[in-house]
Amino acid sequence: MGDAPRKEERDSEQPEFTTVGAEGDISGLIVAASADGIVAVDDQGNIRVCNQAAEELLARPAGELIGAPFGFPVVAGRAAEVDLMLPGGGERVVEMRATTTTLEGQRLHIAALRDVTHRKKAERELQAALEHQNVVVAIAAHELHNPLAAISVLAHLLQDQHDAMTPAQRAHIIDQIAERTARLQLLVRKLLTASSIDAAGTRPVPGPVPVLEIIVEQLADINVKPGEIQVSCPSGLTLIADRAEISMMLANYLDNALTYAGPPVEIQAAERAGCAEIRVTDHGPGVPASFIPHLFERFARAPETEHKAEGTGLGLWIVRVFAHANSGDAWYEPSGTGGSSFCLRLQLAQAPRDASAR
Repeated sequence: MGDAPRKEERDSEQPEFTTVGAEGDISGLIVAASADGIVAVDDQGNIRVCNQAAEELLARPAGELIGAPFGFPVVAGRAAEVDLMLPGGGERVVEMRATTTTLEGQRLHIAALRDVTHRKKAERELQAALEHQNVVVAIAAHELHNPLAAISVLAHLLQDQHDAMTPAQRAHIIDQIAERTARLQLLVRKLLTASSIDAAGTRPVPGPVPVLEIIVEQLADINVKPGEIQVSCPSGLTLIADRAEISMMLANYLDNALTYAGPPVEIQAAERAGCAEIRVTDHGPGVPASFIPHLFERFARAPETEHKAEGTGLGLWIVRVFAHANSGDAWYEPSGTGGSSFCLRLQLAQAPRDASAR
């Protein structure tokens, strides 16, 4: 083709879309293509014709496009997806369909371009959502199986051996069934909570929540011996949050401490720096240093602990999501005794009326 003509010459020589070539009217090809952008490329790969939609799609004016290399092979009858790097640094995904015609004796390859960036993004988001859903279902199935199987065995044992058991043995089995049922209920709550977070529905209106009251409610739901959980909290300490969410946060912290460390566990609540701060501290082995950055990630479980206890890897993630949603924060600190302190900071509703620990 030789050197590209100067702009003045290109403007005078550029064929109109209505010009009829040997194989038909280009305007008819444009209509048939039903695409946003049209470029006609010669055998050397240079753009000879483009429409306004192509200018917008490629983020370059016709004066720069015409005579410039298109940069992608245009093969008649073949559809392809092209990743465009725009002059401003942006990216765009374009679906390209091609045909060939002749215009004033020159063979041209007509590329019909359609912007599918949003569609591809939606497809990726859908794929990610499906993969996430599969992960949740797999985790739920795995984690529900063991406690359900244990409850079934204990229930059948109680049924078959009831008369041969002493009252103490029967009470022990009933306690085990109750403990596993409570863990199942917490697991289901975690899964339902994760689903509600994903749904991103209307946020509840936060209100005043007495911290000691919430702690006592959680202790009532935990099957531990006296003295295994120690509490320090001013009776008047009140924070601003959604009550159900603060209950879930504390329940997850306690479940995490009892599952991975065991009693004794300390719950300390106090006013610090104008906020209500709650710490759940255990005396276990602590968290491996390599895993600390991932503690509050979704589905995160330290490889060192996976064989020791059941878990979904959702509890701490839920705590941080709810903490941030209530204008607070959640984090981890190693305790002075070598165990773990999981901390929660939320807005303070009022100063404690009684500074004595309860």
